[in-house]
Amino acid sequence: METIVALATAPMKSALHIIRVSGDDGFNIVNKIINKSIGEVNKRKLMFARIMDEDRHIDDVVLAIYKNPHSFTGEDLVEIMCHGSVLIANQIIELLIKHGARLATNGEYSQRAYLNQKIDLVQAEAINDVINSISKESKSLSMLSLEGKTSDFVREVKDKIADLLSLIEVNIDYPEYEDIEVANKEMIISSCNEIVNKINGLINDAQKAKIINEGIKVALVGKPNVGKSSLLNALLGEEKAIVTNIPGTTRDVVEGDINLKGITLHLLDTAGIRESGDSIENIGVNKSKKSIEEADLVLVVIDSSSKPSKEDEEVLELTKDRNRIIIYNKADKALNKNDEGIYVSALNNDVEALKKAIYDKYGINEETFKRPSLNNTRQLGLLAKASEALKKAIEDASNDLPVDLIAVSLTSAYRSVLEILGEDMDIDLSKEIFKRFCVGK
Repeated sequence: METIVALATAPMKSALHIIRVSGDDGFNIVNKIINKSIGEVNKRKLMFARIMDEDRHIDDVVLAIYKNPHSFTGEDLVEIMCHGSVLIANQIIELLIKHGARLATNGEYSQRAYLNQKIDLVQAEAINDVINSISKESKSLSMLSLEGKTSDFVREVKDKIADLLSLIEVNIDYPEYEDIEVANKEMIISSCNEIVNKINGLINDAQKAKIINEGIKVALVGKPNVGKSSLLNALLGEEKAIVTNIPGTTRDVVEGDINLKGITLHLLDTAGIRESGDSIENIGVNKSKKSIEEADLVLVVIDSSSKPSKEDEEVLELTKDRNRIIIYNKADKALNKNDEGIYVSALNNDVEALKKAIYDKYGINEETFKRPSLNNTRQLGLLAKASEALKKAIEDASNDLPVDLIAVSLTSAYRSVLEILGEDMDIDLSKEIFKRFCVGK
């Protein structure tokens, strides 16, 4: 495989920079730009060297040398630790390219680690998730995936489907063996139900993990002057939005983020929704309506110190089909209280009941942050696809279809699970059969 090079640290002035070189000719290319030879490497080696461009001294560096397959990429790999000048780093990279390396593309080191079976696809995606973590909690979940713990859960599902497929195949191809369990309708249905329940648990955990990793987009909506901006400020703990007694003060969407016990809330304070002859205010109202459509959660704010108005009813009607929480603000001045909705006082920073309601709504607890979980749309989609294929197998078995037709749905489920891990899609079921049975003994 051709040798690639890239700067592994941020391209800015710092104490040190790390340049990563990986590929079949990596050691030879590095040897061409240092004042000594890397020499024999069994697994790993550290050495001090001087980077030279012919007789010109570029920098003094430390080399971390990894012999394949004992490296991140599974290839011969050298990490060059130089002084933290971008100029020096670029000079070294230019020298390496001059002597046969090429500049790596985005994610190519992780791609090579995947292709060389150092990591699976779930772990590869976790690398990017760790880098883009928005909280300590999301980082911890991504680290569990990077360590391979999430993949273990997926492999358990894969193995259960493979067991069932293998048994069906043996029953079809080797009916004369009486000591092999019969793959009858009841057994297939029972096994598929067990696997579906396992997948549903993974999907439930994955949906919660996705929330932890990506956060929740929350829109605060209501008629003008109900305290949306005050509520935003109370949740953020800072004076982010302008607050006045003049209706229509907020003309545009004001944004802010908070970490609620490990869940990032992307808060959107919207313009008050009402009919207005002010063209600028109407632009803000239209943005508010768009925010309702795009939000994961809508907080409908109503002034509890006055009777519900026609505008309040219009906002409730507008959000009736959305995932929402109804909030009665100015609770200290409430005319009366009922069991519907959450009562808060934004002006007095009394918003704990709302925070609890948001947190409870998503069913996330301390155990969620410790449990390995799939967490992105691709993985969730493939899990759901596998579940649907298994349900089709259950339906086919219930309708007394031949087992070879039932196996078609099971194979589809198996392929979806393989795709999550990024494993070889060319299924050789004979390997699964001989791994599990002593056929022909």
